[in-house]
Amino acid sequence: MTNRSVVTDFQLLGFSDIPELRILHFLGFLLMYLAALVGNLLMITVVTLNQHLHTPMYFFLANLALIDLSFISVTVPKAMVNSLTKTRRISYFACMAQVFFFFWAGASEFFLLTVMAYDRYVAICNPLNYVKEMNMEVCMKLAASAWLFGIFDAVLNTACTFAIPFCSNVINQYFCEIPQLLKLSCSDSYLIEVGALIFTALIWWVSRDERGSKNAEESLFSLTQAT
Repeated sequence: MTNRSVVTDFQLLGFSDIPELRILHFLGFLLMYLAALVGNLLMITVVTLNQHLHTPMYFFLANLALIDLSFISVTVPKAMVNSLTKTRRISYFACMAQVFFFFWAGASEFFLLTVMAYDRYVAICNPLNYVKEMNMEVCMKLAASAWLFGIFDAVLNTACTFAIPFCSNVINQYFCEIPQLLKLSCSDSYLIEVGALIFTALIWWVSRDERGSKNAEESLFSLTQAT
């Protein structure tokens, strides 16, 4: 029986053995990646150079564009290389890095979208205090918190996934994905899945609790203004 200690690389899913189709897949990935690259870099450049766009909303949009660029850069370039060279191999540590950065970008985007929703909430429901509450220092702290939460979530998921022994190295996906990696486990992955579910539920509960507190504060503020 093989285990994690002897798995030095993984074999990713190949799209086709026909050369023409491999070239077609490469061109498709290339066009998609270039479109994402140009669009996100254009967003970041415009927001950075235009002084009129130095507002919280566009600051968060620039951060979102950077995360989206990182998100697509984790998986697509490797898939392009695989399609062009007919190589399906990815090293163990490269697979680990791919899982980490994939979850880091995804979790950071989730938290950043939550921050952007809070920004719009303050702008609509409390416009008189918007400039005070959402100054640049606060925005930078909120954006940094989203990135740090993403790192924490990525470390947790990556550590839990690669702590299990693997009985096979064939991944039924064109990139390293946790659900497909769990299928290769030699041991029961039930506890890992439950742990991830509990962690996700905890984040949802904390977000709901904070949102409820903000609503209560807003109601109290409105009542004070009315009296």
